[in-house]
Amino acid sequence: MLSVAKVQRRNAWCYYVRGVAFGDGRRPVGQSLKDAQEMAGLPPGRWLGRGLAALGLTEGAEVSERQMELVFGQGRHPDADRIERHLLDDGVDPATARRATVLGQPIEEIEARKQTPLLALDFTFRPQASLIVLWVLGNDRTRRVIERAHERAIATALRWLEDEVAETRWSSGRGRAKTPALVVAAFRHFDNRDGFPLLHDHCLVLNRVQRLDADGEPKWGALDTRRLYRHVVAAGTLYTLAMTTEVCEELGLATVPREVTPGLRPVMEIAGVDSELIDWSSTRRQRIEDVLEGLTYKYAQKHGRLPGEQARHGLGWWAAQDTRPEKKTPRPLKQLLAWWRASALLKFGKQVVDGLLQRCREVGAAIRARVDPHIDAVLAAVDVAAVVSTVRGKFARRHVLAEARRHLLETLRGQEFTRGLDDYITNRALADHSRQSTAPQPGRRAPAADQIFYTADFAEPDPWWIAGTDGKPPRAATRYERARVASLAVRNTIRAALTPAQRAAAVQSHQQAAMPDEYLGGRTTDPATWLRTQENLERLAAFTRTANARRRAMEGREVPAADPASPVDQRRQEHEQQHRQPGQGQGQGLQP
Repeated sequence: MLSVAKVQRRNAWCYYVRGVAFGDGRRPVGQSLKDAQEMAGLPPGRWLGRGLAALGLTEGAEVSERQMELVFGQGRHPDADRIERHLLDDGVDPATARRATVLGQPIEEIEARKQTPLLALDFTFRPQASLIVLWVLGNDRTRRVIERAHERAIATALRWLEDEVAETRWSSGRGRAKTPALVVAAFRHFDNRDGFPLLHDHCLVLNRVQRLDADGEPKWGALDTRRLYRHVVAAGTLYTLAMTTEVCEELGLATVPREVTPGLRPVMEIAGVDSELIDWSSTRRQRIEDVLEGLTYKYAQKHGRLPGEQARHGLGWWAAQDTRPEKKTPRPLKQLLAWWRASALLKFGKQVVDGLLQRCREVGAAIRARVDPHIDAVLAAVDVAAVVSTVRGKFARRHVLAEARRHLLETLRGQEFTRGLDDYITNRALADHSRQSTAPQPGRRAPAADQIFYTADFAEPDPWWIAGTDGKPPRAATRYERARVASLAVRNTIRAALTPAQRAAAVQSHQQAAMPDEYLGGRTTDPATWLRTQENLERLAAFTRTANARRRAMEGREVPAADPASPVDQRRQEHEQQHRQPGQGQGQGLQP
């Protein structure tokens, strides 16, 4: 999984040196970064990327505090002090000597135009929750395998960004060039702010890259950060696919889909890791979900509908800010592992903790024996194109590539695949089932490859409603659920057109083998759960009338009488009481 944040303010390097480089803790004032890291048992940061050669750095070298200040605080060469001193000794004036150490446009010039300079992007890579549980409770070899896979997956994602995505731009975007060489400072963290396990790396991607000018001389310029942002999801799916596949192959494991939010895309977790163990390691997520429930309820009250995808992301960020704890005091990994193991033993017992890896291997062996390790690329292209077109309508190649990588992880369940298969499936989906919707404009420059959008001719299923459970109201099917139905319909049509010999020769059952029946054939695609009959539509209309009456009463500052026999009203009353408590401070994290 991958998240991105901007490093924008000029003193942002202070935050990263004092906090991020120190394990999300508060470094004592006056203590050097290296001494503080050694006392806390934290690993030092390390340099990554092909762009290090232009700065005289080597990959894997330690990141010093002064280098952080120069590179990410001032936009200068990491060895600027020595370079400037030599120039001054040669008689160069101070202003010229300092300018010679600046990478690209000086920050002072950007700020003089009343603009905020973007210094770097913080790419944060972290595994799925089940892999973190295995990393915590597994033996030394299991931890080494997971950490090595984590590092290799990060390197794979960064190499892909360098090879396929990274570009520099100048003259307000009129000039562009490929820049397959990034400068990255990576910092390893072991836990979250609650002190619970969360293996992750902060990778600070410098917003400066080198290119050759018209005279063939090297010149530093800014990255096209918009292009990087567009490809974050594709890079995140590549990291997850690479890491999960390596761990499963090394340890003999497999993955299963875990539905976190009903109707949304499941997370592929390691089979055999119970949801109780995942919840134990994800303490902050539960707090975020509790606050998010209240924010979603208020949104529905105000707008008369549930939040869409964009609004849901905004509410999620809001809830995360409201539940963000204060910084902690970092601890050595050995001490953390002992605390975490003691906590797990106290909650789950020795048999569950010590037998976790063996249980995962047994479940994984059963899944790997059932799932064909080959991919039917024709049907995979259909599935990917149908899902992307239903979810997005118009889509670019990066959206199809990200979906192809998800398809490989969902279908193969962690088994190895041929390198480049994700690109092959993407190309087939675009060539066979998509048509370009972006037309070149006369007199204008042709759009870049990542700016070309496509559409598909798949029939999108009509909306339907899914029956509520535990007193919850019925909900509309999500776009992802409708995409699954569209994909199944198209693939079943293709299978029906095949001859018996073709069906016997094709690897056309891989999707059914990979996805359990309760996932594909459950409430998502089972018409028995859809509110389409006259009786179900009447139930939905009655619920809508009740909701509208309650909304009108609240707008008039009147409280409607609740039906004691209605579980929906009882749940709503309990919910209102919980979220009317003073001092919760919900929404304080959102800034205009």
